[in-house]
Amino acid sequence: MEKTLDTKYTYTEKKDTRSGFGDGFLELGRKNENVVGLCADLIGSLKMGAFQKEFPDRFFQVGISEANMMGLAAGMTIGGKIPFTGTFANFSTGRVYDQIRQSIAYSEKNVKICASHAGLTLGEDGATHQILEDMGMMKMLPNMTVINPCDYNQTKAATLAIADYEGPVYLRFGRPSWPIFTPADQKFEIGKAWKMIEGKDVSLFATGHLVWEAVVAEAMLREEGISVELINIHTIKPLDTEAVLASVAKTGCAVTAEEHQLNGGLGDSIAQTLIRNNPAPQEFVGVDDSFGESGKPVDLLEKYGLNAANIVKAVKKAISRK
Repeated sequence: MEKTLDTKYTYTEKKDTRSGFGDGFLELGRKNENVVGLCADLIGSLKMGAFQKEFPDRFFQVGISEANMMGLAAGMTIGGKIPFTGTFANFSTGRVYDQIRQSIAYSEKNVKICASHAGLTLGEDGATHQILEDMGMMKMLPNMTVINPCDYNQTKAATLAIADYEGPVYLRFGRPSWPIFTPADQKFEIGKAWKMIEGKDVSLFATGHLVWEAVVAEAMLREEGISVELINIHTIKPLDTEAVLASVAKTGCAVTAEEHQLNGGLGDSIAQTLIRNNPAPQEFVGVDDSFGESGKPVDLLEKYGLNAANIVKAVKKAISRK
């Protein structure tokens, strides 16, 4: 169905966002000798193998010892290294929150926490591994930057960008093959929203895998005469509040779409911004206070309402509340 729609963005290839991280990480290794890697027994899953092979003296396999990995990474920054840690998102946050808070965020250590297999699209591994709270946990930490790119190209660009950024960063990406629809040569600006499509009836703010679903939803709504302003929020924190407020001032209502719990996610951040500055009707697309389950990624997105069809419903409801 997606292919028959007149989408403003198209794709010819699908690739997992974790491969964007892996390819960007290898490129960084060749550019900057201070970049080092640490992994908690998931080199293949994190696509860190090429870096390890080319730079074995700058790669540290810590085993299933995630808390120790965070402590090691924090210490390495004192000597001027730029450590990139790699494991699944649930192990990168929930298992090691104390170490991140105390050893990295509090002291503003220049650690890049790179987290794969986030959200429902982890798929068959099920609820224990499908963390849906991670962005909320990390954005609450002072000094922490939180980034959630939408496809292979944007993830690679984000990986390159965070190496030049001084301070702790949480970079979130995923497992499934996903449409590549953003430019390969894009410039990634941390904290800067990307207005992908201009519109006047509703502001649609999407992040991560849900950006593609929002692209599809925009085409569906355009066929019905509804003009959607689509904004890609790849940086959850710091949020580009200027872009948010400017868009909603024009359209008069907002919809947020994310592969995350409604509590603590992008929608919460947008809502706080609006209520403090320019209150407007807002609808939310995300996981509504539940855990996930085992299944195929696309099937799970449909079951939990994280797809284009539900974005369309949310847009119509938001517009009706103006």
